[in-house]
Amino acid sequence: QVQLVESGGGLVQAGGSLRLSCAASGRTSSSVRMGWFRQAPGKEREFIGRISWSGGSGIRTYVVDSVKGRFTISRDNAKNTIYLQMNSLKPEDTAVYYCAYSSLPPPYEYDYWGQGTQVTVSS
Repeated sequence: QVQLVESGGGLVQAGGSLRLSCAASGRTSSSVRMGWFRQAPGKEREFIGRISWSGGSGIRTYVVDSVKGRFTISRDNAKNTIYLQMNSLKPEDTAVYYCAYSSLPPPYEYDYWGQGTQVTVSS
């Protein structure tokens, strides 16, 4: 079992920044793939990006084009925590943000989810 706890959401004005955290605990692996998603009211859940690493190999990150240049994903291995740094926020970024963890083999579907944290961007 893996437990994920997100934090860092809140209300911010357009153009502002927030950093979301996702702390993982439980039976995490040395090979890790974690993702960030969001879901706006009335919309389907949207994939934002992922971060992965395996043993001694380097960290790989990916974000979708719609947030590229504004959002970055990083980690603090000592804290078992990943982050979603969000800059230049727009009202359309308003959503509940979720982190997820994949313990599965390729295609690495996500089987553990956090509870979500609300991000509201005012215009």
